[in-house]
Amino acid sequence: MADDATAKNVIPTGSAGAGGKSPEAVKAAAPAATRRSFLASMSWLGLGWVAFTAGTGAALTALGRFMFPNVLFEPPQSFKAGLPNEYSLGVDERWKEKYRVWIIRTEEGFFALSGECTHLGCTPNYFTSEAKFKCPCHGSGFYAAGGKEKIGINFEGPAPRPLERFRIALTDDGQIVVDKSQKFQQEKGEWIDPESFLKI
Repeated sequence: MADDATAKNVIPTGSAGAGGKSPEAVKAAAPAATRRSFLASMSWLGLGWVAFTAGTGAALTALGRFMFPNVLFEPPQSFKAGLPNEYSLGVDERWKEKYRVWIIRTEEGFFALSGECTHLGCTPNYFTSEAKFKCPCHGSGFYAAGGKEKIGINFEGPAPRPLERFRIALTDDGQIVVDKSQKFQQEKGEWIDPESFLKI
């Protein structure tokens, strides 16, 4: 009995292997490497290299963006606004687009008024017929006539305070220079500062 059980578990090493085929027959049945299979494996390898290269390129691009961050280029804070005799009485809008500044000439002299609404920072429009600056976003209104003490004062809409003024002076060559980095606020009593008004 023991011999019968042992005989069932023994696999013959001769002519009949797994499935009744000899090792030579198994080798002969295995497909040979063809040009098609070689090219298929190379295409997968090429695809892998392309993915690796793309990933590396994306990582290097991200690193470059990190090393050289975006820079916000703004117009200069100080600019020359021309000669005083180039301005007539009233509001001059030639610097509104580029610098958001109105140059106002009164009987006494000049001042530079900010073109930025004190509510949410929109740019008001100047209405000659109504003698006011009117914000198109939320309707804030500012006086555009009435002398240097009144021009720029808010009188309607949600703007919480008057428009700001900028430093204004004359250069050595006689031109008006406006410095937006120095602001004067009416509610703080800064409109009486000599640098907020240019006497002519």
